[in-house]
Amino acid sequence: MSGVKERIDDLRRRKAKAEAGGGQKRIAAQHKKGKMTARERIEQLLDEDSFVEVDSLVEHRCRDFDMDRNIIPGDGVVCGHGTIDGRTVYCFAQDFTVYGGSLGEMHGLKICKILDMALKTGSPIIGLNDSGGARIQEGVASLGSYAEIFFRNVRASGVIPQISVIMGPCAGGAVYSPAITDFVVMVDQTSHMFITGPEVIKTVTNEEVSFEDLGGASTHSTKSGVTHFTANDDLDAIELVRDLIGMLPLNNLEKPPIIPTNDPHNRECDSLDDLVPNNPSTPYDIIEAIEGTLDEGAFLEVQSEFAGNIVIGFGRLGGQTVGVIGNQPKVLAGCLDIDASVKAARFVRFCDAFNIPLLTFVDVPGFLPGANQEWGGIIRHGAKLLYAYAEATVPKMTVITRKAYGGAYDVMSSKHIRGDYNVAWPTAQLAVMGAEGAVQIIHRRRIESAGDPEGERGRLIEDYEETFANPYRAAALGYIDDVIQPRETRSKLIKALGALLEKEESRPARKHGNIPL
Repeated sequence: MSGVKERIDDLRRRKAKAEAGGGQKRIAAQHKKGKMTARERIEQLLDEDSFVEVDSLVEHRCRDFDMDRNIIPGDGVVCGHGTIDGRTVYCFAQDFTVYGGSLGEMHGLKICKILDMALKTGSPIIGLNDSGGARIQEGVASLGSYAEIFFRNVRASGVIPQISVIMGPCAGGAVYSPAITDFVVMVDQTSHMFITGPEVIKTVTNEEVSFEDLGGASTHSTKSGVTHFTANDDLDAIELVRDLIGMLPLNNLEKPPIIPTNDPHNRECDSLDDLVPNNPSTPYDIIEAIEGTLDEGAFLEVQSEFAGNIVIGFGRLGGQTVGVIGNQPKVLAGCLDIDASVKAARFVRFCDAFNIPLLTFVDVPGFLPGANQEWGGIIRHGAKLLYAYAEATVPKMTVITRKAYGGAYDVMSSKHIRGDYNVAWPTAQLAVMGAEGAVQIIHRRRIESAGDPEGERGRLIEDYEETFANPYRAAALGYIDDVIQPRETRSKLIKALGALLEKEESRPARKHGNIPL
């Protein structure tokens, strides 16, 4: 029987083999593509010397197709836990240098173990995906491990934050785990996601499309909305994840971390007084209002290139993380359409699940009209946003900057669906519709019979605007809590948030609601 020293040497050799992955030649090929290795990515993601690896010696047990002659410890995925800014997270990184990062039975079960531990300990899970897909040699055993991962993603949803970083290929069934998670980060030019690849599409439909056009980061950030953030390279993606984790609680039983700020709570932002143009049809950038209000003007925008008519993202107010939603007058006049409704609804639900207060800036002339919107189900999709806001029990603060028309007024965190602190700027207009449309409906016959129809229309529009194009009738009815100067928005919101942080609101007992998916 060998001695202790020999056994220790044997252990070191086994660990070294696991750490070597697919070998220097494949590591060099990974670097040549501008990609880090799995271990390099984890090293950058976590605090220095905090990573604790598990299952480094796991091996696949496939004996078909000569796989028994090609066994590499770790089975193509590096798993473990560590810290980000001193807070525990669990993570896994698929190793493309080992079997192309393909997911076999044991590879998948390693990820399952990490997911289980993250859920048991109430810690976020971060997946660094770089995989050729299911390991064909292992057949249904590979598919079974995928399904086990999906089940755990669903079970963890709303309990711990789940972040997926796509740093290479992610195809077929593999895309569904990232799709279930809370946030997807893609690396530009080196990452791809699709259900069926270009070759299959060409065979079935005769369409010719490149990898990048079909499932690249640009496609998923602008057209499909699958990805929430696009990074320039691996390092940029990892830094983004670290920033995002810093905004979030570790689980749904905690509140987000409070980060002290040097930005005075009573700071006034003079520029906000002149932000809204005199002409109600002139656009402006709602992000100026958002950044003028948040601590140090720091705003981490989510899905910035998708459905630009609504803005979502994270910032801090008085050190407290808030989720921000704002209609964007620069795009489609800030109308709500199908994509904007779905984008905002999922963000609202995430914030509510993780105790993140909601701050909504409203300038919405209504839902986007058009046959394609109606046929595409704007009724159903718009209802998702209404449902999300009504369902949310976190503190909800709403600032109406200009237009709040029709059903869109109701949907955008109005007092009627239980907004907690609803205020308006003096430029706010709360009405069923704009003055021109309202006058045309109410006074059509009067205008037609007038000696000077255009002059009469102009006078009636002016009268309607004077009566309704202001926030004071809503204030008189208690539909808004105050009319404030734009410059004092920050100080008012911080005081309101301080009073609302311990808010508790119950809902009827039920298994779950039936959101109009």
